Amino acid sequence: MAEAMGAMRRTHYCTALTEQDAGKQVIVAGFAQRQRDKGSLIFIDLRDRSGILQLTFDDATERAVFDKAKTVRSEYVLMAEGIVRLRESVNPDIPTGRIELYVTGLKILAEAQTPPFHIGDDNVGDEIALKYRYLDLRNPRMQENLYRRHRIAQVTRQYFYENGFWEIETPMFMKSTPEGARDYLVPSRIHAGKFYALPQSPQIYKQLLMVSGMERYIQLARCFRDEDLRADRQPEFTQIDMEMSFVDVEDILQMAEGWVQQLMKEIMGMELPMPLPRLTYRESMERYGTDKPDTRYGMEIQDLSELVKGWAFPVFAGALEAGGSVRAIVAKNAASALTRKEIDKLTEHARGIGAKGLAYVRWVEDAPSCSFGKFLEEGQLDALLNALSCEKGDVVLIAADKDKVALPVLGQLRGIAAKKLDIIPEGYNFLWITEFPFFEYDEEAQSYTAMHHPFTMPLDECLDQLFTDPAAVRAKCYDLVLNGVELCSGSMRITDYALQQKMFEALGLTDEEIEAKFGFLVNAYRYGAPPHGGMAIGLDRISMILCGAESLRDVTAFPKVQNASELMSECPSPVDPSQLEELHIRLLEEAGKER
Repeated sequence: MAEAMGAMRRTHYCTALTEQDAGKQVIVAGFAQRQRDKGSLIFIDLRDRSGILQLTFDDATERAVFDKAKTVRSEYVLMAEGIVRLRESVNPDIPTGRIELYVTGLKILAEAQTPPFHIGDDNVGDEIALKYRYLDLRNPRMQENLYRRHRIAQVTRQYFYENGFWEIETPMFMKSTPEGARDYLVPSRIHAGKFYALPQSPQIYKQLLMVSGMERYIQLARCFRDEDLRADRQPEFTQIDMEMSFVDVEDILQMAEGWVQQLMKEIMGMELPMPLPRLTYRESMERYGTDKPDTRYGMEIQDLSELVKGWAFPVFAGALEAGGSVRAIVAKNAASALTRKEIDKLTEHARGIGAKGLAYVRWVEDAPSCSFGKFLEEGQLDALLNALSCEKGDVVLIAADKDKVALPVLGQLRGIAAKKLDIIPEGYNFLWITEFPFFEYDEEAQSYTAMHHPFTMPLDECLDQLFTDPAAVRAKCYDLVLNGVELCSGSMRITDYALQQKMFEALGLTDEEIEAKFGFLVNAYRYGAPPHGGMAIGLDRISMILCGAESLRDVTAFPKVQNASELMSECPSPVDPSQLEELHIRLLEEAGKER
């Protein structure tokens, strides 16, 4: 039976006690990790959020306390009073392994059923762990992850406060401006047939704060996007949102680098050299086949187009004639791991993401095996291997197509091969990607769309190309990448009213569309807007990486699963018909019944 706390009050967390506390009378509280009954001796491992402390009971313990200890089972909630003393048998695996609490008073604050899995077991299936998330969160690994996330948020706030930023909240109910991911919509009870949108980001509001003269804004903003989930994506997430006035790109990058430097020092105990490396978008695509490369290992993409020009292999010749290129990566010492069967799997993967196929050279025996060898003249294979610095034991993977196909395909294969070969070292490689294309071409719509948002400032030298050569326009845009994961995206903003109107025109937006989606922001520019820019940093993603986690679920207290549901509370769920009526909503199936 549970007992009231009475006069007992906790004096210490478990791992706050050390050998220097021997002889002290203390009170601790937590969950029973396990109980070991040795007859005349009982041990209970007490767990709180700081760690584990051994409670000890023996023949000299008051009988009522000893008998109560015999009834304790896993996950009982306890409060124990006693004397700290040195242990006879040391446990080097826990911080308190040299001490124990000799218990003189014990209270059972809550009994517990046998849990569906052992607390601390990291091999519990996702479905049952998330159904009983409140138990899964008792796992010390999960508590450590959430504590580290808390510390990241704490260091972040302190850094930006010290640099003159004000933390300002922006609305959670806002106007829907659908572009990119779908909005989550909230129906209005008062305004029948109208909807609020939950923010995909506070983008427009933070720009308005710069127009308002706030100059430096920061917010740990909750954001919502109705899109398919993956390991590094949740429908609701937190971003470190910042904006600065009277600055240009360099000021923003330096401010962000200071944050990275302080964060890594305080959270990971690491000194990062500054400034961080930079690549333009084009350089990143040419070398790594992605705008978020993992630069902890090599295997960079190499261009074979000039070398193979005029060769008889139809795949190479066709790609070059169509304005494409021939690109390759070399997996060093990979011939034993990348068997013919494994290369066939890579080829199928390449086809699945748009490639027509994959050519390869696999050098196992004295003579390399080449998938297109019958098309080559004498000396051409040697020339190719020499150009790639390929040696015995290596594997060459080649894609021939338009750059927008060949580069991303090899970028993905580079990552797959690196994991297969286990060549990715530990460490943290931060990298800036700059000068993104302003426009991207939509094949279906046969028109150009904004690669980011329509308020992004083009590079000054590209302004004359807005209408004459949209594909060549580059933006004052930048991403921060860590170990192949995009951490943040940001840009300088257009603040000139006339230029913004030209940009809308280049994107094919009508006056009616501009007014409906962005009218209040565009009108604000008429009253004077300072030059400004900013970025949004993924708090969840950097927490995931710094915790060494594989998924955002491991750094999110109550995450959603693949179908955007939450298994513990079983949301989303039906609601009472009267609630729908208040919101002027009728479900399609109900409307169909009335027809």
